[in-house]
Amino acid sequence: MDGTVLYEAVAAIFIAQMNGIELDWGQIITVSMTATLASIGAASIPSAGLVTMLLILTAVGLPTQDISLLVAVDWLLDRFRTSVNVVGDSYGAGIVYHLSKDELDSYDAQQT
Repeated sequence: MDGTVLYEAVAAIFIAQMNGIELDWGQIITVSMTATLASIGAASIPSAGLVTMLLILTAVGLPTQDISLLVAVDWLLDRFRTSVNVVGDSYGAGIVYHLSKDELDSYDAQQT
């Protein structure tokens, strides 16, 4: 999820800058919130970020035809997004394990 959010936010700002459109703070917050919600709801299939990019670009009024520029590099960026997602999920699992280790050990002791 985190890799897709970063990719979509940066891609939307890139498209805005490429077209000479200056985004105000409200639009940047809209891009951030829409990217977060879209990546939560997106299916975990390759290049699903391109589909949700249409939603984000439409939300802030950016031209959707410029998404074709991202298609050329999306296959490579998809690998980086996956790596960021795996690292983020690994940290999350490690933190949950660390915080609940004592409870799990006491539960195991009660079971035996």
